[in-house]
Amino acid sequence: QAQLVESGGGSVQAGGSLTLSCQDSGSTYVVYCRGWFRQAPGKQREGVASIYTLGGTTLYADSVKGRFTISRETGKKTLSLQMNGLKPEDTAMYYCAASTRSDCRGGFILSGDKYNYWGQGTQVIVSS
Repeated sequence: QAQLVESGGGSVQAGGSLTLSCQDSGSTYVVYCRGWFRQAPGKQREGVASIYTLGGTTLYADSVKGRFTISRETGKKTLSLQMNGLKPEDTAMYYCAASTRSDCRGGFILSGDKYNYWGQGTQVIVSS
């Protein structure tokens, strides 16, 4: 069972950078997808970036393309999100997620309903 713990959130001015990390301390299992999601107050959760672990394919939300980079260290079960050029609209709670579902693939790897394990979240605040 996955146990996901995020870190690296904080407050930054617009244009700044942050790196989020997610450590998976669960027991051995097959993970098909790992991803980052966010939810701002009063808004629905949205997928930010994800990776299909069996092939390395990544997928990004249009709003973060070219600014955010997702990466992983397979042996350490660590997932990272490098966020550059942050904007006030990036302010949200960011969640790390993992999926042991075999249907988490292709265009669905950024769909939150394909994920069955979630971290507690880390807050990102971007001021203008």
